[in-house]
Formats: sequence, C-alpha cells, structure tokens
Amino acid sequence: MIISQTPLRLSFFGGGTDLQKFYGAYGGAVFSTAIDRFVYVVVKRRFDKLIRVSYSHTEMVEEVDQIKHDLVREAMRVTGVGPGVEIVTLADVPSEGTGLGSSSSLTVGLLNALFSYQGEVRGAHELAELACDIEIKRLGRPIGKQDQFIAAHGGLRHIRFEPDESTICETPAIPQEYIAALRNRLLAFFTGGSRSSSSILEEQRDRTSEHADILIAMRQQSFDAIEVLRQGRLDEFGRMLDETWRLKRQLASNITNPLVEDMYETALQAGALGGKIAGAGGSGFMLLYVPPERQDQVRAVFASKTELPIQLEARGSRITFHTER
Repeated sequence: MIISQTPLRLSFFGGGTDLQKFYGAYGGAVFSTAIDRFVYVVVKRRFDKLIRVSYSHTEMVEEVDQIKHDLVREAMRVTGVGPGVEIVTLADVPSEGTGLGSSSSLTVGLLNALFSYQGEVRGAHELAELACDIEIKRLGRPIGKQDQFIAAHGGLRHIRFEPDESTICETPAIPQEYIAALRNRLLAFFTGGSRSSSSILEEQRDRTSEHADILIAMRQQSFDAIEVLRQGRLDEFGRMLDETWRLKRQLASNITNPLVEDMYETALQAGALGGKIAGAGGSGFMLLYVPPERQDQVRAVFASKTELPIQLEARGSRITFHTER
C-alpha cells in the first residue's frame, strides 16, 4: 500500500501570468507558497482484477478507460497502472472550488503514488510537468501551470514560465525571520461558498491581449514582493496584496461579487492591510495580511466565518507510507 501527501497552496502574486496565452507571449512569473493542508492518495493492490476508485463517489470498473474520474483515469494511463488496484483520495479541506489548488495537488499526488506503486521514483519537476500535461493538454482545462509546480516542490517559491515552455522554480533568498513574521501576519477565512474556476479562467484567457498591461504589472509584483520581504518591509507586502487584488478583479467579470467585496472591505476596516481571494476568484478562501495587533479585531468581525489556520509547508508531494506484502 502506498500513501502520498501533497500540499495545497496559496498564491500571492502573478496569478494569471501562468496561462499559456500570456506566458507564451510575454513570459510569466508567480510568487506562491505551499501550506500545511494536504491532499492524500492511497493506492492498494486488490485481490481481484477490478479497479475501485473512492472519492466523493465510488466507482468499481474493469478497465481504466471506464473510470469517470478524469484525473485518476489519466494518471493511471500515464503511469501504466492497470486493473487490480484500489485508489482512495482524501483532502484536508473541501476539494473543489476553494482556490487552494486542490485539483493540481490531487493530480501530482496521484502521479507520485501510482509511480511509487510501480516501483518508480520521479522527481518533483517531472511530476509537475506530467500533471500539467494531464490537466491542460489531455483534459483541456483552461488553467495555468503554477499549482502543479508548487504542489510538487513545496516551499515558498518564485516560479517563472518561459515562452519556450520551460519552467524555473526557485526558492528566494529571504531571511527566515521575515518568512516567520509573514506567516504570523496571514489569515484566511472561508467565504462560505465554492465555485468552478473554469468559466473565470476561460474569460481571463480569452481577454489576455486586452489585459496584457495588467498582467505584466502583476508579473512584476512577483519580483517586487520578494525584494520587499528580503528587506523586511512586511507591511508593504500587505499593501501590495491590496494592489494585486485591485488589478486581478479587472481580468474577468466574475472574479468578484458583492459578497466578496463586502467581506474584503469589512476586513480592511477592521485592520487588514490587504488581501485577495485565493485562486481564480469568485468564492472560496479569502487571504488577508493583518498586523498581529489587529488580528483580534479581524477575527471578531468574521466570527461567523470559518478560519483556516495557515502554516507554510516546506515539503512538496511525498510518499508517507509504503509497504509491500
């Protein structure tokens, strides 16, 4: 039996520049972090020749091509795992529409677990590339490439997407004391709903040329934010989150809504310096930068909301259990 553990993520700056229509022309860059909330994949041999897949539904089929869960089906095709196996997926938070990159974390975790089941070890970069191939090329999802790389590599990362399709994933040289201070200033609250990111990202992709200047500015913020943290200018980082949110919500018509806007303005009035909706937007988790002395006030105004405690996760997708019988 194999168990993989793959982190979810929060993206700070540059989201949207990882879409091929943008980075293919201009080059993209994002600054994001893995967090200590995970997707788990369990792979176990069966005594018979059936395939059992368990997630929010349960499937029992004879052939890989019969599997309805598209990520499981394609990951099995890529890794060469056939019938006679049981696959179970679990997540620490709701797995769809929360803006934490769960779909890509699941894809990376599936690949990691299934390769391990086959007795193969694949590096983080290869896992990310294969996950991109599954989600973007094979399944045609209108998503970018950042989630797969942060899920596979973990850590606090600056990821660059070159026009030639190469991806560079780096750990910025930021003093640990400033990383710890940043972590202690981040709060996340569930807005109370989830959404499909597809329609948001499709509109954003289709309007790339129209919004090229905005996306170029958002890409630059991923570089500027690292320099701000290197110098320990933490509150400026928070204000930059406010700037990037005001840019981001211009990219598509349904990135924000009255509920999100009201929640965000309430957070600012209570003491947050900035923030944004995680992921594509629309709903899910709201990330906020709040100085420590104002956090009680922010928590008080969001007493009816579910808070997601945040710790930054240094490790990417890994095998946490492997036994053979």
